[in-house]
Amino acid sequence: MKTPLVAIDQLCFSYSGKEVLHNINLSVYQGDFVAIIGPNGGGKTTLIKLVLGLLKPTRGSIRIKHQTPRSNDTAIGYVPQQIDHNLSFPATALDIVLMGKHDPRNRSLFRSIQNDREDALIALERIGIAEFSDRKITDLSGGQRQRVLIARALVANPELLVLDEPTASIDTKGQTDFYNLLKDLNEDLTILMVSHDLLTVSSYAKSIACVNKRLHYHQTFESSSDLLNAFYSCSVEEFCPVETVARGLQVQPVYDGDSDG
Repeated sequence: MKTPLVAIDQLCFSYSGKEVLHNINLSVYQGDFVAIIGPNGGGKTTLIKLVLGLLKPTRGSIRIKHQTPRSNDTAIGYVPQQIDHNLSFPATALDIVLMGKHDPRNRSLFRSIQNDREDALIALERIGIAEFSDRKITDLSGGQRQRVLIARALVANPELLVLDEPTASIDTKGQTDFYNLLKDLNEDLTILMVSHDLLTVSSYAKSIACVNKRLHYHQTFESSSDLLNAFYSCSVEEFCPVETVARGLQVQPVYDGDSDG
């Protein structure tokens, strides 16, 4: 039996006594490309923070390669929605990628700065923007900045790439190029990505996890605007509205008043 890279078992999480995630079960295997979708407030970002080790489950467990997640785990490369860098500071693309080499557990005086630089240039080459290595981050487009963030995530050679709404600041043409890049990276990396764009991501992801307090897992399928609209007006009941609409049934819209997660 294959061993999952990420194993989530009966996971629950609460903020200040309010349950955000309930009885989440998910296994992510080497080579998977899992898209996490769901309405605002459904718990997508919370789930990602749990995978990254930034939060701890209220109940249940989560394991990355049989280990409890750690926030500095080099087995995971993380790409946020937007660059977490003060754009007024004159850092180059190479400077940003080099940040991915920082490991507080490795304080060796003999660490090679030149090797780090070579690794960063290889990461930039891998995602197709090596020519911008000396370009100020402020001079890059939204799509190019996201590629720099991917290079920063890849420079430590992770096994799992985690992305949180990575196309939010990219135009339509850039999004197509970005998804094609992820498809290529998925040949060597396992990908777990939060997205609002079910219609696009379903063409690239190998499976979809619908999260709205509970989690429903699907292999990819033909999607439609009706399917998308149904999901984003869903409730937190046991059934999954994506599956319901896919079978030709109707789902009544339910207002989701929580805008976080």
